Amino acid sequence: MIHIVIDLEMNPVSKTLKDVRRFTTDEVIEIGAVKLDKNYKQIDEFQCYVKPQYGEITKHITKLTGITDETVADKPFFPEAFQNFMDWIGTWDMTLYSWSNSDINQLKSECAFKIPDYDVDRLEHRWQDLQKAFDDRIGLHSSLALKHAIGAMNRDFEGTHHTALADAANTAAILALLQDDEEFFRVMQPVIDLLKPKQLSQSIGDLFPELGKLKFE
Repeated sequence: MIHIVIDLEMNPVSKTLKDVRRFTTDEVIEIGAVKLDKNYKQIDEFQCYVKPQYGEITKHITKLTGITDETVADKPFFPEAFQNFMDWIGTWDMTLYSWSNSDINQLKSECAFKIPDYDVDRLEHRWQDLQKAFDDRIGLHSSLALKHAIGAMNRDFEGTHHTALADAANTAAILALLQDDEEFFRVMQPVIDLLKPKQLSQSIGDLFPELGKLKFE
């Protein structure tokens, strides 16, 4: 059994292409993933850019990810890039993880449109939402951003936010921590204490200003 942690960066389909947007509103423009062994130790990594077929890279996405039209000009379209990713995994004896279900939802819609013969359900059955697992473990009812989860672990985010491989690698660090309850609660107890309602307004804002609006058990 291996563990695959994946992150996708996406670009919106041009709003002028209404027929395409009925099937998918976004296109994958980068795939990043890390492969972990049965002990959740990283053994390999994967990264590729993907050329969108329905519109140029928007300014917002370039600002967010650093990806430009020039970045993807000579890169494969989604069907080839996705096949390269699956070839890299190399086995179905695996579990996939992502931070939220947005990535598997994107693959479901884009595969259905661009690779209609591909059985994406087989992939979905091996997929786990690590964001939900993390939020549930600390009693959080709202979705915590990846950078905040990393910060809560008292770790610096390694690499650049919204680059697929860096996001996948940081998510993998959370996956590894979740495997050991004792270590997880040792690391996270100070944050769990801060998230208690009576202390929330005084303390959590110093760590993560955005978290003040979230709801906890």
